[in-house]
Amino acid sequence: MSDDLDPITPQEAVDMWLDRLESTRADETLQSYHYRLKPFIQWCEDEGIDNLNELTSRDVFRFDSHRRSEGLAKATLNTQIGTLKQWLKFCMRIDAVPSDLPAKVEVPKVELADRVNEELLTAERAETIRENLHRYQRASRQQAMFELMWHTGCRLGGLRSLDLGDWFYEESDLERLRHQDNIDHDALEKVELPFVYLRHRPTTPLKNKREGERPVALDQEVADRVQEYIDVNRVEGVDENNRRPLLTTEKGDRARVSKSSIRREIYILTQPCRLGECPHGRDTETCEALEHGREARCPSSRSPHPIRTGAITHMRDEGWPPEVVAERVNATPEVIREHYDHPDPIRRMQSRRDFLAEESE
Repeated sequence: MSDDLDPITPQEAVDMWLDRLESTRADETLQSYHYRLKPFIQWCEDEGIDNLNELTSRDVFRFDSHRRSEGLAKATLNTQIGTLKQWLKFCMRIDAVPSDLPAKVEVPKVELADRVNEELLTAERAETIRENLHRYQRASRQQAMFELMWHTGCRLGGLRSLDLGDWFYEESDLERLRHQDNIDHDALEKVELPFVYLRHRPTTPLKNKREGERPVALDQEVADRVQEYIDVNRVEGVDENNRRPLLTTEKGDRARVSKSSIRREIYILTQPCRLGECPHGRDTETCEALEHGREARCPSSRSPHPIRTGAITHMRDEGWPPEVVAERVNATPEVIREHYDHPDPIRRMQSRRDFLAEESE
């Protein structure tokens, strides 16, 4: 063991790292890091490693082998070891592990098919849901919610964070921006409506905090449908922080819709049998997925994240460059290509052809 290292337990080093990241990462991100490192901390405890100064690359290799023997999915192992390596780099900077240790850690490589989430909501299903909502649940909160999620590609937390003041539909709405110092007023004079402005606030944080803030342009049809919800069915109310949410409930000082409610409503909206036949041959009179709280048990139902995945894929299939999509949905072009890009080969070929045709004009 090097004399330059300072003794520290694995758990203390994890706590220190997460504390360090607290100002730049969302709570959900920090929680995911915690869960990814938890198996390693437990393994160290089982192996009697209570001082990181003693950790070697051979130990990390043994942990990797241990996790593989437990039948961990390739993508999960890739994520856990990747986070472990990231943490060990921090440990190196605080003199907890030898300086050459992080470089010796090999993150398992996985094929693209093993990394991506194949449960995306397809554009065809999204359009069917949109049509059904407009026909049977017009001006409802569910319609506004789905329109915003599908057309902005926002995360669940971003959708829930929206206040009524983040909605820009008419010229008069721009007055709210003209009084802000950080706004380019020359650009504001030329801005086109409608759009929605995703903002980070401590009580409703965005995943990437301030860096996740962005205005997102909307098609007029989409904006008209959301505005109809605001005009007809939105229940006026304030949340516990005296803010006026865009998506509200009827619960007084708990006016902002909860994440669990959004998640459940998305599960319901994506169940085909709600407005059609069950594609799985189930009896709708006895299917457990139609019971309250069990909607996720339907094989066709989707959580909010596959809607984001499908929306991003649809943007790419329509020919949007990764850099443009990345800015719209607050991700990097690399992440777009690796985790969200599920191309339809024929459609993507046609998008390239259309793009080349436009370039040659």
